[in-house]
Amino acid sequence: WTLHDKVGDVRLKCLQSLQPLYSSEELKNKLELFTSKFKDRIVSMTLDKEIEVAVEAVKLVISILKYHPDILSDKDCEHVYELVFSSHRAVAQAAGEFLNERLFIPDEEAVLDLRTKRGKARLPNTPLIRDLVQFFIESELHEHGAYLVDSLIESNAMMKDWECMTDLLIEEPGPKEEDLDDKQETSLIEIMVCCIRQSATGEPPIGRGPSKRTLSVRETKQIQDDKIGLTSHFITTLPHLLHKYLVDHDKMANLLVIPQYFDLEIYTTSRQEKALEQLLKLIQETVEKHSEAEVLETAAQTLEKLCDKNLPIFGKCDTSRSRLLDTICNNYRESFDEYSSLINGDEEPEEDERFALISSLKKISIFYNCHDMSRLNIWNGLLQHITASTEAMKEEAVLPLPVEAVRYCVDGCYFGLLWDKMNVIENKDRDTTAEAVVELKSKLEQFIEACKQIIRDCKEVSWKEQAFLSVCDLLIMFAHAEGGAKLAGLQYTADKELPEVLNKFVQEYVFIDDSEEDMDDHQKIEELHKRRNFLASYCKLVVYNIIPTIFAADILKHYVTFYNDYGDIIKATLGKARENNKTNCAKTMVQSLIFKFTELQEGGDIDRNGEDFHSIKELAKRFALSFGLDAVKNREAVTILHREGILVAVNPLENPEDAAGAPPNLPFLEILTEFTNKLLKQDKKVLLDFLDRRIAGGVPSSRSEVWAPLHMYRNSLVHGEGESMPPPPKKAYQRRRKRSGSDDDDDPDDEDFRL
Repeated sequence: WTLHDKVGDVRLKCLQSLQPLYSSEELKNKLELFTSKFKDRIVSMTLDKEIEVAVEAVKLVISILKYHPDILSDKDCEHVYELVFSSHRAVAQAAGEFLNERLFIPDEEAVLDLRTKRGKARLPNTPLIRDLVQFFIESELHEHGAYLVDSLIESNAMMKDWECMTDLLIEEPGPKEEDLDDKQETSLIEIMVCCIRQSATGEPPIGRGPSKRTLSVRETKQIQDDKIGLTSHFITTLPHLLHKYLVDHDKMANLLVIPQYFDLEIYTTSRQEKALEQLLKLIQETVEKHSEAEVLETAAQTLEKLCDKNLPIFGKCDTSRSRLLDTICNNYRESFDEYSSLINGDEEPEEDERFALISSLKKISIFYNCHDMSRLNIWNGLLQHITASTEAMKEEAVLPLPVEAVRYCVDGCYFGLLWDKMNVIENKDRDTTAEAVVELKSKLEQFIEACKQIIRDCKEVSWKEQAFLSVCDLLIMFAHAEGGAKLAGLQYTADKELPEVLNKFVQEYVFIDDSEEDMDDHQKIEELHKRRNFLASYCKLVVYNIIPTIFAADILKHYVTFYNDYGDIIKATLGKARENNKTNCAKTMVQSLIFKFTELQEGGDIDRNGEDFHSIKELAKRFALSFGLDAVKNREAVTILHREGILVAVNPLENPEDAAGAPPNLPFLEILTEFTNKLLKQDKKVLLDFLDRRIAGGVPSSRSEVWAPLHMYRNSLVHGEGESMPPPPKKAYQRRRKRSGSDDDDDPDDEDFRL
């Protein structure tokens, strides 16, 4: 019964004590009754919240499988199979061992008579890899191949049997074999690429194990050996695979990744220049034939890896790259000329012309990301497309480019500016540096102005999104001039309007409720990820002091309302802003509370017991908690926060609707009460006097509800307790005021207040 114990260590010891019993030849037959009775419990313990217990439970299930295979049902086994996708590496690898015992059992006799169509003998792992592919397909977790691979790669040699895998893909099946269907081929390629990635890097997939792991000497040696082994095999095999699947974008997106994990010096040491030429030619053909972003991005990244200046193969690769970039730009110019001639002739371009222009600009934006295309002189043309399209949309005229194409123009200009900056920094000792700096600064200003117009005036959301991200990143990239006095002119400071335009975009496109929208869960997650990216880009501008901290007020006001979606980003921004300047951060907090308070006022009379008012108090409470426990360290910031809050509450002093009534903003003092416990005692006295000076005629004796926030705030300053609702008699207040306010040193401008 200790299998059900509440203490994890007890459950663990219980499972560990059962292990030797199952491995004993004498006892294994006597355990049949026990196993049948407690089998369900042991299987369910593979999901134990304690990782060590779950691992031990899987090991025990493996023992049961070895000695009592008939007791485990298919459902029990499936229960353990699923654990290979667990986020806990130890559990997943234990489940991988179970798979090896249950499904992946080597059988050399099964492949004795198996041959390919041309007579090549199949390798022993062939049926196992077929089973692995089928298992992966049936798991229906096709985006998590890396997790399946990580579970098995250290315990099963078939995961590095490159020849067996590529034979299944390249060789035609023999008379006793079934051909792999399209889904099986795609799955095998994905598994193979995941195996290559992990073998060449030694890194488990994200979420499995620590993000930064120090490799042992033995592990480093293993990775080097694996890298040499896979490179030697795929250098000659990969061109065949690429040629076979050239038109299939899913397979090409995976296969083109493989050279990124090569030991590229082997091309020279093994005299494989011909294979390199084939690879470069196939990359060029791929870019010409495909327009899918995933394939193009992978091709661009692989070509970038091959064009390493430190490698002997650089000259050959660079020549091929230049030829490819020339082709891309020529296609763009031709397709644009054809498209614009149709527009200028008042003709409607057909789908082919539209597709050709969009595809060519997509390729430019993707390759500009990885490769410097400055020598091709397309930047000014891309900027003209942006400005002309923005003007046309503003005037509701015919667009000179398709809508999607403009987005790629924005991307291309953005990457062009980054390459230009890098080139200026690298060549800063040249005589032409001053001219290059002036030219780059001019291009930067033009592009940011164009993006500002898109964000402010344009109706097309996709343009606004791309322009917003580009501007945020460029403001960071050009915020500081690196490289001494020669490059000082590169520093760019945003004007007063730009932060407001960016803030308006964030309010409009980030802080929205999509719960009512007709989207499936996957779409909602994608949209949320995109909006989080927008918010993080904007918050970075505050964190790095590129725009004033006060612009974070509009972000902080959403802290409670959107806590589940963006709470981590807003909390991090708040913390960094405080590190930069505590006083400015405190003023920003107050400003965000004022924004929320004003929004509530605009909706009519404030109900202090209402949910909306309570949410503002909750926001204030979160802000107060963020100050921590060190009141001395935060003294000045908290005091300024209170002072700003008091000024808001008492201005205007007279209620326009009731001359004898309380100031209309007085309920703000109740919100301010949340911060009182962060004040030092002497500062409370100073603030009390500051408050009394601002309320004309002293503290009212009225016990009416409208004055309750004042009494509550005063009591919190006098007693240090914010919950003291009933106001004491006027006489008592006068005594306290005499005690705390009669002292001349308690002037709001004295040293205590200014500390």
